Amino acid sequence: MKKIIFFTFILLAAQVVSAQRYMTKTGKVSFYSDAPLEKIEAVNHQVNCAIDTHSGFFVVKILMRSFVFEKALMQEHFNEEYVESDKYPNAFFKGKITNLKEIDFSRPGTYPAVIEGEMALHGKTNKMIAKGTFTVSKEGVRVQGKFPLKIADYGISVPGAVTGKIAEVMQIRTDLFLKPLK
Repeated sequence: MKKIIFFTFILLAAQVVSAQRYMTKTGKVSFYSDAPLEKIEAVNHQVNCAIDTHSGFFVVKILMRSFVFEKALMQEHFNEEYVESDKYPNAFFKGKITNLKEIDFSRPGTYPAVIEGEMALHGKTNKMIAKGTFTVSKEGVRVQGKFPLKIADYGISVPGAVTGKIAEVMQIRTDLFLKPLK
């Protein structure tokens, strides 16, 4: 699955078509766990994303080890015990913008966006729908969104010793600024 997504990502970047393509390697994804005993937040600024405005193809690749936590011990536990970053180094989202006709990439403005696809994380892949906004400007496209992610759906278990410290559902936020691919 990872090889297919990576290959698709490369094809999108290299494809020569008349449609406008946008890309970033420095997007931002964060997550927030609001559990009764502890709040956990992490931010990642090494997120790759590409959009093809003709087909509506949308792909995101996240390097899991690039999430930064307030506490080093949280970061260590996240990588070693929960997402197992050595075994599963990346998360991927691959999908299509379902309301593509409602987004005018040639005209500055903010447009609601709906993207349907598959999220691959920790060796599991699930269908999902993400909603957000695309803000089009002369410089590029800002993609912002917020969605819940149930960690059990991706085979990530929380040991009994830390129950109450880690939420079963994480709130994921995206803030990706993509520039035209030339």
